[in-house]
Amino acid sequence: MRFLCLAYGDEDGWNSLSTAEKDEALAHDDAINRRGSLMAPVKTTVKTVSNWGRNLEVIDRPYSGEDKLPLAGFSVIQAESVEEVIDLVANTPCARANGYIEIRPFLDD
Repeated sequence: MRFLCLAYGDEDGWNSLSTAEKDEALAHDDAINRRGSLMAPVKTTVKTVSNWGRNLEVIDRPYSGEDKLPLAGFSVIQAESVEEVIDLVANTPCARANGYIEIRPFLDD
């Protein structure tokens, strides 16, 4: 199965980690990348595009929706189960640095 993982976190959370904790969290990202997963950090600004009522609207803001943390990165992970994905992402940077990871299974798997 494939899973989309959305990582939410901010610089304050990252800066709260020690150098050793940062190194360990980045090592988890490296391990996921070595599995062949697509993984990338993203900028913390977003353009939101909607066309409700045929009126195109583009909004620039630091994050999407009502969340207090911006999207910091994403990955597409192939795994046997959601539990395997949880184990993989539990110690990645956002999960370690007071952020969180959303895990969403692909519909076509």
